[in-house]
Amino acid sequence: MPRTAFVTGGTGFLGRHVVEQLAEAGWRVMALHREASDIRHLKAAGAELALGSLTDPASLARAIPEGCDTVFHIAGNTSLWSGGDEEQTRENVGGTRNVVEAALARGAKRYVQTSSVAAFGHQDTVPFDETAKSHALDALANYTRTKYLGEVEVEKGIEKGLAAVILNPGHIMGRYDTTGWARVIRLVHAGKLPGIPPGAGTFAGAREVARAHIVAAEKGRVGERYLLGGADGTFVDMVRIIGEVTGRKVPQRAMPLWVVRALGRVSQWGSYVTHRAPRVTPEIADGMAAPHYFKSDKAMRELGYRAVPLDEMIRESYDWLKAEGRLG
Repeated sequence: MPRTAFVTGGTGFLGRHVVEQLAEAGWRVMALHREASDIRHLKAAGAELALGSLTDPASLARAIPEGCDTVFHIAGNTSLWSGGDEEQTRENVGGTRNVVEAALARGAKRYVQTSSVAAFGHQDTVPFDETAKSHALDALANYTRTKYLGEVEVEKGIEKGLAAVILNPGHIMGRYDTTGWARVIRLVHAGKLPGIPPGAGTFAGAREVARAHIVAAEKGRVGERYLLGGADGTFVDMVRIIGEVTGRKVPQRAMPLWVVRALGRVSQWGSYVTHRAPRVTPEIADGMAAPHYFKSDKAMRELGYRAVPLDEMIRESYDWLKAEGRLG
C-alpha cells in the first residue's frame, strides 16, 4: 500500500512542490483546499481533494485519513501588515493548533511543520543555528510572533505523543513563485524597480526545501528544528543577479534604511484609508535593519539537504515566469 500524506497549503508556492514530489515518489496525497482555491495543479498531480479550512476543526477531522503516515502542515499566513494581524493569528496559531489536534485524533504517524527562520526573531550573532534562543516575541511583525507561537502548538502536540519535526526555511525562491521574490523579478524585468531595500538574508531553493520535507518525514528527529538555507546574500546581490538574468539595468546601491522606514510609516497611514496592505509596511522595514544569516549544517547532515546557489534559484524562477507568461 502507498504511504498516505495529508497536506495543507498544497495550492501555494512551496506546497505545490511538496505535493508534486510526494506524488512522484508514489505517495497517496490528500490535499486540503478552500472553496475559492485554484486546485488545477492539485488535480494535475493526482492529489485527492479535501475541502476545508485551518480554522474549521471539524473539516480537518473529516479530511485527515485515519492512520495517516504523515501530515505536512505547510499552509500559513505570511502577511507583514498589522491590518491583518487578527486573521493571521487565527490561522498561524489557532490553525496550527487545530491541525495538531486533528493529527493526534486521527493517529497520524508523523507530522512535519513548515515554520520559518522568522520564528527565531532577531539574532545579534550571525550566522546562527538551531541552538539560538528565539527572540520572536519581541518582534514588531505579527508574522514573526505567530510563526514562533505556531511552533509552541507543535511542541504541545509532541508532549501528547505527536511525532513532529519542525522545518525553518529562509527566503525561498524557485519556480511556481508568483507573490514572493518573483515580484522583484517582474519589477526588474519591467524596469520599474524603485530601489533596492537594505538588508541581507539566507536563501533556499524551493525544490530542495520541498525534498527536505519528505526526507524529514522519514529521517527527521522528533522535536528537532532544521534550518533550511544555504545561500547568503544581500538584497543588492540578489537584484544584481536578477539584472544579469533579465538583461536589465538595476540600481547599484541599497536605499538608506531611514528612507524605507519613512516610506513604511507613510504607507501605513494610507492603509487606514484603503484598508489594503501597502507595498511597504513598518514591519517590512524593520526586517531590513540587520542581516539574518544562518547555518544549514544540521539539515545537510541529517536530511541530506542541498544548498542551491542564489543565481541558480533566480534563473529557475525567471525561466518559469517567462514560460508561463507572467512577466507582464
